[in-house]
Parts: sequence; C-alpha cells; structure tokens
Amino acid sequence: MSQPQKDRPWLFRTYAGHSTASASNALYRGNLAKGQTGLSVAFDLPTQTGYDSDHILARGEVGKVGVPVSHLGDMRALFNDIPLEQMNTSMTINATAPWLLSLYIAVAEEQGADVKALQGTVQNDIIKEYLSRGTYICPPEPSLRMITDVAAYTREHLPKWNPMNVCSYHLQEAGATPEEELAFALATATAVLDDLRGKVPAENFPEMVGRISFFVNAGIRFVTELCKMRAFVELWDEICATRYGVEDAKYRRFRYGVQVNSLGLTEQQPENNVYRILLETLAVTLSKNARARAVQLPAWNEALGLPRPWDQQWSLRMQQILAYETDLLEFDDLFDGNPAIDRKVSALKEGARAELAQIDGMGGAVNAIAYMKGRLVESNVARIAGIENGTTTVVGVNKWTTGEPSPLTAGEDAIMVADKDAEADQLRRLTQWKRDRDGAAVVAALSALAEAVKDGTNIMIPSIACARAGVTTGEWSDVIRAAFGQYRAPTGVSKNPSNRTEGLDELREQVDLVSHALGRRLKFLVGKPGLDGHSNGAEQIAARARDCGIDIAYEGIRLTPQEIVDAAAKDEAHVIGLSILSGSHIPLIGDVITKLKEAGLSHIPVIAGGIIPEDDAGRLRDMGVAAVYTPKDFELNKIMADIITLVDPRKLAAE
Repeated sequence: MSQPQKDRPWLFRTYAGHSTASASNALYRGNLAKGQTGLSVAFDLPTQTGYDSDHILARGEVGKVGVPVSHLGDMRALFNDIPLEQMNTSMTINATAPWLLSLYIAVAEEQGADVKALQGTVQNDIIKEYLSRGTYICPPEPSLRMITDVAAYTREHLPKWNPMNVCSYHLQEAGATPEEELAFALATATAVLDDLRGKVPAENFPEMVGRISFFVNAGIRFVTELCKMRAFVELWDEICATRYGVEDAKYRRFRYGVQVNSLGLTEQQPENNVYRILLETLAVTLSKNARARAVQLPAWNEALGLPRPWDQQWSLRMQQILAYETDLLEFDDLFDGNPAIDRKVSALKEGARAELAQIDGMGGAVNAIAYMKGRLVESNVARIAGIENGTTTVVGVNKWTTGEPSPLTAGEDAIMVADKDAEADQLRRLTQWKRDRDGAAVVAALSALAEAVKDGTNIMIPSIACARAGVTTGEWSDVIRAAFGQYRAPTGVSKNPSNRTEGLDELREQVDLVSHALGRRLKFLVGKPGLDGHSNGAEQIAARARDCGIDIAYEGIRLTPQEIVDAAAKDEAHVIGLSILSGSHIPLIGDVITKLKEAGLSHIPVIAGGIIPEDDAGRLRDMGVAAVYTPKDFELNKIMADIITLVDPRKLAAE
C-alpha cells in the first residue's frame, strides 16, 4: 500500500539572538544543525531603537533581549559561515528596518550571493510599535514612508523578499481580543498598501500585495484561535479582491508566520507551559487552509529568564514531532463545513468588520493610533480582572496552586544568564570599528542619506551605500531623527478612572485616609527607564492605581534615570514604581537609586517589577528597593495595598 502524499511542513524557526554577534552566530549554526529550517533574528533594544551600543540610553541594554548590530562588521560576524543565498531569514526589526536590511544586503554582496535570490522578511510594522511594543523612533507619516520605500525597493531588487510583516503578535500580548487583533492588523496592512500604491507601477501592485505577510499570535483558547486564523484568511482575501482589485488568487493568499503566546507563560509551575505551547501550536497547524507558513515557539521557561539552547531545542522538537511523526500533513482541511467552526468564524469576521469600519471612519490606522491604544489597555484590564477574580482559570496560578517542586528549574544553570562581559566587548569593538574606517567616506555617505531623506529619494539606496561605507546604526538613525523628529506614542492610560471599580471600595477608602494623613492626594510615579518598550505591565499598574483613587504620573516608555528622578522631584511623588522586562533592572534601577540620593530624594520608596530572578531581587532589595514584583504577582489589588501601606505616614509614625 502506497504512503499518502504529505504536504510540505512549515518553516521551523527559533527566535534567537543575544550577547554578541559571534555568540549569536554560534547559536544559529547550532540550531540549523538540529534541523531548524529558517532563521529568526532577535535584535537588542539599542539596535531596534536606533542607538549605538555606547549611547547613554543603551547602558545595561546591550545584548540583553537580542543581538547588538552597530555596523557592517557586526552583521558580517552574525552570518559568518551561513550562506545567505540559501537562507530564509526573518528579522524582527521595525523602526530601523531599512538600515538592517541594508546591512544584510551588504553582507550578502560580500559573500558573493545573488541579491535577487535572497529570501526572508523584515517585520517593518511601525504601527504596532506605537500600540504595543514601543521601539518606534519617528512620527507615523515618515515611518510609513520608510516602510513603503523598503517595499518598493524590494519589488525591483529583492523579488523574493517580504518587505513587511504585519504584526498582530504584540497586539494580543497587549490584551487584544481576537476581533481587535484581526481588525488592527488588517487596518495596518491597508494603511501600508494605500501608501505603496503610488510608489510602484500599477501592473506590479498585485504582486506587491502578494508579498505582504503577517506575524500572528496564538493563545490558549485554541479553537477560537483556529477560527481567528480562518477569519484572517477570508477577510484578507476579501480586502485584496474588493479594495485593491487583485484578481490572481495566489496574490490574495494570507501568508503568515507565528509565535505562540508568551503572555500566558507562567512563572508558577513553569513545566505546564510545555502543554500550553503545544496546544497553541495546534491552533495554527490543524486547519490546512489556514496553516502557518513559519512557526517559532517560545521556550517553556521564558517567564523565568533567558532560555538555554536545550530549552530552544525542546520547542524545536515539538514542531518536528508534529510535522514528521503525526499524520497531520496527509489530510485535506479537517474543518471545512463544520457548523460550529463556521459560526465562530462568522462572528469573528463580523466583530472585526465593525472595528475596521470604526478605524476607517477615523481616516485609517495612522489617525486611529490613540483609539486603538486605548482599546488595548482596556481589553487588557478586562483580561487581568478575569484572572484575578477567577472567572478565567490559569492552572497553577489561580487554581490548583499546590504542586511538587519542579526538577526542571533546579540547579544554578536552570536558566541562561546574559554574559556580563558582552557589553564591554561590544563597546571595545565599536570603538575599534570607528577608528579603523574611512571617515571621509562615512561623512559623504551620511550627507547623501540626509539629502535623500529631504528630497524623497527611496531611502534604501543611500542606506545601502552607508552600510558599505561603515556607518553605524546610531549615525544612520541620527540622520533620520534630525529629519523627521522623534515621537512619543499615546500611553492608552486615561487620567479618568474607568467604570471597572467594583471590588476596590476598601482600597479607595484606604487611599483617601492615607492621602488625608499625607496632606494631599497620594502621588504614584510609574516609570520605564531604559529602552524596554514592553509597557503592558506598567500600563496596568498605572490604570489600577488610578481606579483606586491614587494620583498617577505615567509618561510612557524610554526615560533616562535622570528624567525619572527629575519627574519625581517635580511631581513630589510619594512612591516610584519602575518596570523593566529587558533584564536590565540591576544597572538601571541602581542608577535611579543613586540619582535619588544625589537629589536628596532617597526618602521616596522605590518598587520594581519585571522578569527578575530571585538572586537579582535580593540585590535590588540590598540597594534599597522596597518591594520587587514578578509575573507571579498577578493580583494587582495586593500590589495596590502594598503601595498604600508603604507610604502610610500613620504606620511610619507608629514604627
């Protein structure tokens, strides 16, 4: 009996990059040897936000959440002995996407590759950065211009390259409902295509529509998530046909990659995350007509810290077993004609269309950024409230919390620790790079870039020349900042209390009593020092404090320690809360504590939140931090009670 014909599996990827380019290169080559079939590059925050590793805002952030790439030499080292002509490389880069793609092209040229054969993706989705991830640089309009410049350039020179990966992944991480995830992502795609339509010949536009790809999230409600993916497929086909008149069905295909949900990974009983990851993977692989083209899975212990190569291997093996040991790829779509699936897909599409109509009525995604951000914050409030009050069950967190200690987390090497010497090594090599390059060539290349930005020339042309000349990431970005300006996205946290104040009566009463004892309203400054743009936690803390009657000061992301201290003095804050999820908590919080002392403000208590290992939490307490909260501390009302107690002058007087 002959074996049934199997479909080709999706691309197997692991999102990776850390410490230095050479260390990340070794990780990539190791993962490829284990059967990974594509690369997914994680860049560090200075690289994502357009700073060299020696910039003051880069302190403590170099090599933490990804690889630092400051110049052509770093990109060269990152892909050493990896033939780019044979790779399919996804680069998770947005504000600096034109620059990183330029460096990639320059390295490919050095390798002797046929640039037209390069395959891969730059994420290049700046709108979701304003909404959920925070690595933006410029205002929306010039950012949109750079996105479509990249798209227009790839059409002519890199025909196999995906110039934009519309990213709904972080929308779900920020609390989006399935309907919001569908609508906000599709609105972003149409904003880009509307702008791109004027930059490519009309006969080539359908082909460019076909090169837009998506990057999505899959949560634990995997039947709903499966239906969401089928809704994405149908809505995108509809938009391509009716809005853009694309007749060829292959150009209307919804092509997407996925990383399953990291938001739902728990610090408590982390071994449960393995099952969560597997179930979420099924949501994007079971339905053939809505199957992902590429899958990257988080590691089971990412709520604890950096995963080791073994942890990443475990996630890779999960994909390989699903694709090669099961019979999943031997069947037609399993859900066509299923009435329950059809009903849910229809309901999701109806909800998404309503959201899309609202956004279109505002003039499109660029004009609706503040509206969408506010919706995400409120949806996340509802999500967290469900976990707190028990209407949403999270095993090991708010139910069945008693369990055996996990042997997987035992021992000193249970999680990988960032190389403490990596930042110094990166700075040394950056200094050497600047010393050895041709200074006159750099000046000329940057001048040409500035002129192109001004006169509307496609930004990729001078950017590639800058890459070849030895320009650095910070220098390229400084030209962009000088021309277009910097931007501060809306926080989504209204100053006005929401209508979700049930269960807060006792806390509100305590806030009133403590405020009376203080002589004015209790003032809470929420700050995010450094470059970490993951603002969801800070937003939720600020929103809950507001609803408890506390006077909040929250200006969003990317503040220097000095700016936070200056704000504490200006606002006469009673307590400071610092949120850092990039692993840079020790140097950044240390700087804040030092500057508070220098300013005579050491009496203001500081609390900290983030993915903070217990050893680091001890070090923070030794520095003088009053309390440390990690993802396991999901009960926001308890944190509010702690804050109120911390600044209660009646309690302090009694002591």
